Amino acid sequence: MPLSDILNPEGVVANLKARGKKQALQELSAVAGKLCKINSQKILEKILEREKLGTTGVGQGVAIPHAKFAEVTKVTGIFARLDQPIDFDSVDERPVDLIFLLIAPEEGSAEHLRTLARVSRLLRNQELCIKLRGSKDPAALYSLLTEPAASSSAA
Repeated sequence: MPLSDILNPEGVVANLKARGKKQALQELSAVAGKLCKINSQKILEKILEREKLGTTGVGQGVAIPHAKFAEVTKVTGIFARLDQPIDFDSVDERPVDLIFLLIAPEEGSAEHLRTLARVSRLLRNQELCIKLRGSKDPAALYSLLTEPAASSSAA
């Protein structure tokens, strides 16, 4: 499954300005709310609830927050490159500047886990992360994330 199946250009934020984790998640929840047609406050609450179980800051400046919703029929991704790195309680204690939010259906845990693993593999590619950090253009970020080379390296 190519990432273009879960990520569309409207789900890419190139220069997210946030002073902290909660503000970043609020901004991304607003984007997710529009794309998934769910109340953004409900998304934020579920994402924060998930964060209480353990951080989704996976290290190397990357976070992959995620949550499941009964109202959703397919996995949707929202990607943000932050203007400035923020504390995200990451496992390596480094600040985060790349966030890939996943919204998934309540049913279909296998698909959710496969997508989560795929995004994680993709964002472990340091060369790709350098390119993502170097771009402030949403179209370029979308292209980097969905190009066949990125998709195949994450397969």
